[in-house]
Amino acid sequence: MGETFTTEIQARYRDINLAGHVDNVEAMRVLDESRLEFYLFAPLPGLPEGLTGLLALADDGVTDLVATQTVTYRAEMRFAPHQHFRARLWVSRIGSSSFTIAGELRVEEGGEPAVLWECVSVLWDHSAQRAWSINDDTRALLERYLTERNSDQNNLK
Repeated sequence: MGETFTTEIQARYRDINLAGHVDNVEAMRVLDESRLEFYLFAPLPGLPEGLTGLLALADDGVTDLVATQTVTYRAEMRFAPHQHFRARLWVSRIGSSSFTIAGELRVEEGGEPAVLWECVSVLWDHSAQRAWSINDDTRALLERYLTERNSDQNNLK
């Protein structure tokens, strides 16, 4: 079982809808912010000094494009001022030029996941204008976070 990446994202007043719970679109925003932090800014162990994020070892000019996202809402997310959303992410599949990130979003520490999520990212070489084949260094980093789906993630399909 691989490692997981965990982060907290601050809730915002604009996250709530008229019913007083976090809007489903805002839950996606929180997951996307968590994904970007994991890919680009997270101080992951074992990276060379000065490099951050899951894509730190990709070639210059390579970025990710979201190909698909699958979301399952499992519980209401009530808004509370000054709360943090807790996101836990891991890699669930690695292909030749794409990989899948799976995750869960919780409202309270130790609580059940309110949202389950999968996101397929294609690595894109902007200069070549085509998909980028994952190099050995990037693949090794992705593999550190490769985790088989837990039983909750199987409910996404």
